[in-house]
Amino acid sequence: MSTPTDTPPPAAAGEDRTVAILTYITIIGFIIAIVMHNGKKTALGAFHLRQGLGLFITAVVIWIPCMIISLIPVVNLLMFVVGPAVCIGLFVFWIMGLLAAVNGEQKPVPLVGAHYQKWFAGAFV
Repeated sequence: MSTPTDTPPPAAAGEDRTVAILTYITIIGFIIAIVMHNGKKTALGAFHLRQGLGLFITAVVIWIPCMIISLIPVVNLLMFVVGPAVCIGLFVFWIMGLLAAVNGEQKPVPLVGAHYQKWFAGAFV
């Protein structure tokens, strides 16, 4: 005789990818992905929700000091170089995360993706 378990049944592959992809499509898509994931939790969805959350938090954490530093006239010129480079780097990470989601892969973004999985391990389970 089998005993019931608390683990939800696996979601369909299409729905699993939809949550993963929506994670990277604006903040509204991220919120919709969280709601969909809460309905049917999947490993792929949880993985990409953690990656997306990490990218968003990283962008905000970098943006705030950059705005403060840009108020200093001497350092403002440096921000013309550093700011776009950081934005391009985050954009590349975002594209890499989105492509992994489209392909149904649990592939972390370079440099920080593995850290996101550790830092947010308790989120979206």
